Amino acid sequence: MEGYVKLYEMLESALRQAGEEISMLLGQSLTATLTDSLTFTKAAYFGDLDDGVFVMEVESREEYPGQIYLIFNLRDAILMSSLLLGIPTARIQEKRRLSIIEPDDIDAFGEIGNMINGAMNTTFQSSLSGKAHLKQQGAKKYVPEIDPISDQDPLPDGDYLMFRARLEMEGQEMYHLDVMIPLALGNLFDPPPEKPVVAAPVEEPPAAAEAGATSEDGQLAEETVVTGSEAVAQPSTTAAGTAGDDTVVIFEDSDEDRSQLRDALAFTGFKLVAGPLNADVKDLFSQGNVRMVLIGSQDADDRELAVCIKINALRQDQPVPILMCAHRWTRTAVLKALKYGARDIIIKPCDSDELGAKVKRLCRIPSV
Repeated sequence: MEGYVKLYEMLESALRQAGEEISMLLGQSLTATLTDSLTFTKAAYFGDLDDGVFVMEVESREEYPGQIYLIFNLRDAILMSSLLLGIPTARIQEKRRLSIIEPDDIDAFGEIGNMINGAMNTTFQSSLSGKAHLKQQGAKKYVPEIDPISDQDPLPDGDYLMFRARLEMEGQEMYHLDVMIPLALGNLFDPPPEKPVVAAPVEEPPAAAEAGATSEDGQLAEETVVTGSEAVAQPSTTAAGTAGDDTVVIFEDSDEDRSQLRDALAFTGFKLVAGPLNADVKDLFSQGNVRMVLIGSQDADDRELAVCIKINALRQDQPVPILMCAHRWTRTAVLKALKYGARDIIIKPCDSDELGAKVKRLCRIPSV
């Protein structure tokens, strides 16, 4: 498929990040590698479908409104949700073989969908200057020749851009994830280049030329014409949270740990702002352009999660990546941390190389 290079790159980055985060959630390595992009009609896509699928809807809001659809093979959805629920291996194999998806599976898979939506939201907002805000909506199952298909189900009729990602998990046979974006919405995200319009030369009457040359401001009349691209208002740089030095905010009760984290993050060159867990989030965020937040603690308990909630409430229109570090992590604590907005976790005492790698990834700092 020609064009849509920017959109392909955004999805490639988002799915790579989502794979890393889901791996941490499931305790097993998962990769989502974008491999292809095609243009499809809904009729052609579902007409060739042999297996059941799980369709997850994501709404795009703000300046680029529309719907995006994430389509998983039903057996992949069953595998991931069952792993999250801790279901025994033999039962997972039986459920996949018989394509059994239960209410608990749908709820669990909603958490996985949230992580994919979060990764896409971060990437899209960054690449599109905050003009798109993605929010996960409902999900539905569709099995060919069993479930009904209509002009609106499993997704609306029309032309779609399909971006296919290969899913891989060690020891498991997996299929792929298809990201279906209506053609009209894809053209908003990544407009095709305009073909230059070559105007036929027009001979200017002498009177007009003389008038243009003797205008009061000394400019030719044709120079007062403003093209569509020049008329676009430039985004304001005075919005709250966008002005000032690039900043990393550290929440940590221990003075010693705060000092160690400052030293470990000095390589970024960013301004480092730190305070205890009960510090005023708005006050710390007002001191610069926040690129990342690091929350440190002994145990990842409700106090740290409360900080995540405050940050996400404050920056719901401009999400900021959150890295949580603690001495002790349980599976439940990891799940809660990711659910409440952490993008990654790390175990204390923080290994400097591991911390540096995570910070570079979350802040998009190029490796030298």
